[in-house]
Amino acid sequence: MKTCSFFGHRDTPQTEELKERIRGTVERLIVEEKTDTFLFGSRSQFDELCHIVVTELKELYPYISRIAYLCKHETACLVGIGMKTRQSIRIIAGQEIYVGEYEEIRKSNKINSAGKACYIERNQWIICDSDFVIIRNQQAGKAQKKSGTNYALEYAIAQEKEIIYL
Repeated sequence: MKTCSFFGHRDTPQTEELKERIRGTVERLIVEEKTDTFLFGSRSQFDELCHIVVTELKELYPYISRIAYLCKHETACLVGIGMKTRQSIRIIAGQEIYVGEYEEIRKSNKINSAGKACYIERNQWIICDSDFVIIRNQQAGKAQKKSGTNYALEYAIAQEKEIIYL
């Protein structure tokens, strides 16, 4: 089977139009490309929106799995723990907060010891494990500033991954 990862800017607006574009792309990958594993980092609103879509599609395709790749100080919940965590956070924070659930969580001591570069190295790890890389680059056509999304895009191109632009 095949794998897919997601990269987008931290402050991506979560619109219904974007959600539907993600849904169509991910469902095509599941049905036509036999993609069954979806890889996630945890630093952007785009990642969160993609996780929501993949989780909704899991209702139709229960065999697909979600894997979280974490850097130090990041957390994720395995399936079954999310509801309890959501309830605890809601009580403490006084508001509803999205908590993603995953079938698997991956961490690396090597990446955690990379200091500020840990997110870049984590993203490279995800890309190496991916067949498809979905990119939401809001800076396309503009002067490219340094960002995790741009670094991920450059790395995915260098690794000759199949890139899908949203």
